Parts: sequence; C-alpha cells; structure tokens
Amino acid sequence: MSKRKIININEEKCTGCGLCIPNCPEGALQIIDGKARLISDLFCDGLGACIGHCPEGAITIEEREAEKYDEEKVIINIVKQGPNVVRAHLEHLKEHNETEYLKEATDYLARKGIMNPLEKSSSCAATKAVPSGCPGSRMMDLREGSKASGKEKSAQPKGESQLRQWPVQIMLVPPHAPYLENCDLLIAADCVPFAYADFHQDLLQGKVLLVGCPKLDDMSIYEERLSEIIKNNTIKSVTYAHMEVPCCFGLVGLIEQAIADSGKKIPFNNVTISIRGEKSS
Repeated sequence: MSKRKIININEEKCTGCGLCIPNCPEGALQIIDGKARLISDLFCDGLGACIGHCPEGAITIEEREAEKYDEEKVIINIVKQGPNVVRAHLEHLKEHNETEYLKEATDYLARKGIMNPLEKSSSCAATKAVPSGCPGSRMMDLREGSKASGKEKSAQPKGESQLRQWPVQIMLVPPHAPYLENCDLLIAADCVPFAYADFHQDLLQGKVLLVGCPKLDDMSIYEERLSEIIKNNTIKSVTYAHMEVPCCFGLVGLIEQAIADSGKKIPFNNVTISIRGEKSS
C-alpha cells in the first residue's frame, strides 16, 4: 500500500440517496445498508467525480494509505456496463488530465477490439456553436414551419408539436443561437412535459425551450449558461415551469438573479406543475 488521495464518506451525513452512484463510472461505490460505501480502493481514482453530486456534503477527498488504483481492473468492470459508461469514464480521465490512466484504458480497448467511444464521438460532424460535435446536438431553427400561417400563436391541431428549435438541453443550446434573439423563453424542468398533458399547447407554444434537471445537474454551470443567454440576447419574457417537489425550486432564484444581473427588465413567470398534472402560477 501507498499513501494517496481517495474518497471518504461521512456515514452520519450520508442519507443513502444514491446520487453519487451514477457519477462513479468506475464502480467504486454501492449503497449497502442504506449508506453509500466505497467497495474497493482499487476502483477509486481519488478524482472525486461523485463529490459534487452529494446533496449532504458527505463525500470528501482525503489522503491515506490505500491500495493502488488499478485502471485495467476498472476498465474490465466498466466494459460490462456498456459504451455509455465507458465514454463517461474516459471523459472523466481526460478532463482530469490523467493521461497515463487514459492510455491504459484505451490500450485495453484496442487489445480487446472494443470500440473507443471517444474516437467515435470525434468522427461526428462538428459544429463550433455547440459543445458536442454529435449530429444529435446540431443546432436547428424550427421556427419557419410555425410561421406558415402568419399567426404564430394561433390554435394548433391537438397533438401538434410546438417545438421551435433544437437542441433543447440548457448545456447544449448555444448562448448566441439566432432563435434566442427577441424570444419568449421557456425554461422547463425535464419532468414537466411528462406530468403536464397540455405542455405543448399551453406552455411551449410561441416560445424557445430550455430543459434541465435542478436536482441532478450542476447548478453552477446552469447559472453561468443562463446568465450568458439572458445577458447577450433580447429576451422578451422568461417562464420557468417546474414540478411541485422541493428539488425543482432550485432554479427559481438562479433565474431571477440572472435577470437582475443582466440589468434588464424582463417579465418572469413562475409556473408550478403538480405531480397529478395540475398547473398553478
């Protein structure tokens, strides 16, 4: 054993919510007896991808005697979980400049004839305006179809999509996308369209959509992106539609602050959707 950085879990603070689990592609964590547990030093790289996803602050990094991290054992375990988990792991190593571990992982994939997801991603057609080069994130302005009648907000046949642009995820929408200029902006928690049956006709019609999850995503990144969008575009109004559950309210103050920081007077409408699909403003 040697002294190295590794995670430490405060059992008193841990509630066993499990939010750290999907953010540890290495498989070092499991929920056992209602608490998150580090199942093996061999699987923990000590980089702390799980830390920011713990709502209780129960996970920290400490330096102690621990078995050396074994990248080959980790990648063998990860390959069993599919290409998306492999990609998450490789990106995790790349973002932390762990070039030695990254090489070990990619060398193993090459030896076993397993596709490297990072190489596949880099071969997608890229667009400078969007962080990802994958065609699924390519910017698309869909407003022209909705203007065919000349009455953008007129009643549409029931069931017709009111989506005006692509992509819709907050982190994928370019801050200077042309459809953001002079728009009514709808920011929606990603559970809302599933709970609210009239989402398209009642909330989305005539608006540009941004979607995100206040519970699972990084709010500091959202804060930066929304501030940039609101500051650099003429936004006519902002509507935030979210579920009634407490975790969904996290974006309310953030949006209000982004509007205040922009120095603009932008109407803000806060819409709450109940789990039963009822709307209140």
